[in-house]
Amino acid sequence: MNLNNILFAAVIGLFAFSAAPSHATDEAIAAIDAPAPNFALPAANGNTYNLSDFKGNTVVLEWFNKDCPFVRKHYDTRNMQDLQKEYTNKGVVWLSIISSAEGKQGYLTAEDAIEVKKAEDAHPTHILLDPKGDVGQLYNAKTTPHMFVINPEGVLVYAGAIDNKPNAVHADARMARNYVREALDAVLNGQDVADKSTIPYGCSVKY
Repeated sequence: MNLNNILFAAVIGLFAFSAAPSHATDEAIAAIDAPAPNFALPAANGNTYNLSDFKGNTVVLEWFNKDCPFVRKHYDTRNMQDLQKEYTNKGVVWLSIISSAEGKQGYLTAEDAIEVKKAEDAHPTHILLDPKGDVGQLYNAKTTPHMFVINPEGVLVYAGAIDNKPNAVHADARMARNYVREALDAVLNGQDVADKSTIPYGCSVKY
């Protein structure tokens, strides 16, 4: 990475930890070791899915904004796509959620989302559209990416960052300690998640 890119990542990082709107915090009810709040959202494929549809499966919620430099770190290096593919092949349901409001960075129509999935060669089970931000606020999703893991009993067992390298430096994507991988491995092996909550990093969700 050249000096300009490093400086850009540093400047972006100054804004990366901005909080979600206050009403999102006030209304959020998702809590670690508690049942994950149910929701229903339309998917890019035209169907509507409830979180409860996937009870009995381990579920990942990934907040996504295709234009965020922190998201780009994980997609340009294929770190996110490879993680998606590895764990969906193990039966994990992976839901990428777009909570960007219409007219704001990262907003996608259903048709756009299908094209982005194809262009990125991404492997989520579904891309869900949340342009009103209701589900983002329900989970107090603050950043893109912001990651959540739900066990087969429907309990939220992890919430926070994808890894321990809170920057937009591409080279760090594969070198980091990946909290989502650790949480998924623990759940799939019938073990407790060691680190259940970390501080998310990325661009603020564009409610």
